[in-house]
Amino acid sequence: MKAFFRSAPIVAALGAMIWAYMALCGRTIRWRVEGLEAARTSWASHDAIIVAAWHSTILTLPTGWTKFMRKWPGRRAPSAMLISLSDDGEPVARAIQHLGLESIRGSKANKRKRKDKGGGAAIAAATRLLKAGGALCITPDGPRGPRQRAGLGPILIAKRADAAILPYALATSPSWRLKTWDRFQLPLPFARGAIVFGEVITTKETPAPEAMRNLLEVRLNTATSRAETLCGAPHIEPATPASKSAGAA
Repeated sequence: MKAFFRSAPIVAALGAMIWAYMALCGRTIRWRVEGLEAARTSWASHDAIIVAAWHSTILTLPTGWTKFMRKWPGRRAPSAMLISLSDDGEPVARAIQHLGLESIRGSKANKRKRKDKGGGAAIAAATRLLKAGGALCITPDGPRGPRQRAGLGPILIAKRADAAILPYALATSPSWRLKTWDRFQLPLPFARGAIVFGEVITTKETPAPEAMRNLLEVRLNTATSRAETLCGAPHIEPATPASKSAGAA
């Protein structure tokens, strides 16, 4: 069965289904938005920018892109999403192609090295894209958690590329929450939703990596709590701090 679901035709079909569901939810959910103008200013005023959102909100992540970000000025290179080389990441990579986004997943050679999931090559590719003037979406608690705890991966990329980090939180109500490590959010069409852009973080503001990681975690969780309040979604607590992951979808 695993081989069946990993076959090229099935992966392509899953990717199309995920994209269609993302589009349906993005267009039918009644969204409230906060922090939009400040986020737009940050997007335009920084040569490189990382948009950071929690892994549980992957199915709603494209909403901010399709409604706002792809129309904003200031980017000199394509925008992309950092996605792990795990088999579960392949349908997501296929889905975002429909949105005009690239996926960064490391090299084929590194794909065989399952221990690091090609993380080194992905970080290098992400850094090159940002230095060229692109934007990068990253889930700082992905791909394995702990939930809503930022890893050092986004910080390393931001420092290498001198990129700003924009916290990007989404919540919907009602929605289903799966019993996965991230309490994955399965939004429902025509529900209430909220998007909250947090205060941007720069390497100059917080030069120490651990301090920058902690600030990202605090600001993204603060924005998440606000989004939950705006749409009436139940609050999900971050997991107990543990080892940090690199941060990819």
